[in-house]
Amino acid sequence: MINLSKNKALRIGLQYFAGIVVYLLLVMLLIEVESDSNQSALTNYGNAIWYSLVTLTTVGYGDIFPATLYGRAIGFVFILSSLAFYGLIIGQFTMLMTTIKENRRLGLGGTSFMDHAIIIGWNDFSKLVVDQLMGVKKRVVIVIDNKADIENIQERYPNNIHNIFTLFSDLSNFDLLEKANIHDASIIFVNHGSDTDKLVYILNAKKVYPEAEFMVTLDNGDLKGTFLNAGVSNTISKFEISSKLLASYIFEPDVAVYSESIMSYAKSDSDYDMKQLLVTKTNPFVGHAYQEVFFEMKKRYNSILIGITKRDKYGKKKLIKNPHGEIKIASGDYLLIILNGKAFKLISKLFGVEEGYITNRSS
Repeated sequence: MINLSKNKALRIGLQYFAGIVVYLLLVMLLIEVESDSNQSALTNYGNAIWYSLVTLTTVGYGDIFPATLYGRAIGFVFILSSLAFYGLIIGQFTMLMTTIKENRRLGLGGTSFMDHAIIIGWNDFSKLVVDQLMGVKKRVVIVIDNKADIENIQERYPNNIHNIFTLFSDLSNFDLLEKANIHDASIIFVNHGSDTDKLVYILNAKKVYPEAEFMVTLDNGDLKGTFLNAGVSNTISKFEISSKLLASYIFEPDVAVYSESIMSYAKSDSDYDMKQLLVTKTNPFVGHAYQEVFFEMKKRYNSILIGITKRDKYGKKKLIKNPHGEIKIASGDYLLIILNGKAFKLISKLFGVEEGYITNRSS
């Protein structure tokens, strides 16, 4: 048996069908009762439908009108129905506008972001990550399963609202990630549940989006190999990082301070930061030796080139730290540079790119 309360489309369709049937019955009844009067023009379907439509739309030309008592009673029904008719139209229009507005608030209209980060799950750690990403003006899609988080995110980042897109979804609904423009995302950070939940999520997501690059933070660092074998691009053990930094503060505090400062974004022109910049085909250093560029960057921008990322013939990235030998810089490489905010403005203009990883589509 069909449950109409759970089938809105069918219910609305039946309501419209019933309305049309009642309307036609009233027109037929009007013609029947008016046929007894020689003074009435409502004796055929053309005039009867014209009169009913003029009455229902409250135009009321008065060129045709019922002449009998019963005909006027039916006309009175049409007059009352006009109120319901306009109420229905206004109600449907209001409901449509409300639905559109709600779908936009929930992110169901999708986004056109490119080279953005997608964060699956919203918690205190996600907030810290997004804080850093907003500092470098990185666009972020946050997938949430709690509607209340939408307002919380908007209130937390009022000045970055154009760089943040929230998508309300069941976190196991992988098809809805199309709304997050996952194909043009640079990375998907899975940040919800336990390590086991994250692994299951990624294994299932990889079936739908095999080319997507995922990263996770792990509570258990011993699972790093398992996640890498599952196709995760990067894994981070929160306890491992914090323990290394704490140990460094204990026996080499200046190194720890320096390391921590360059891991975050430069808040002023004098602050130093480590940047990853894509080398495009128009980059002036394409074809130049790494050592040559190293000295050029130091001389012209007081910046230190510390590494380069290249891709092998299979497209896999390989980071080369402080390389030596005859390494040539090519289009598609990434240069890792320590520089301050002032130098970054000059170098980013020279390179013609913003900082950070960019998908192959854009490079």
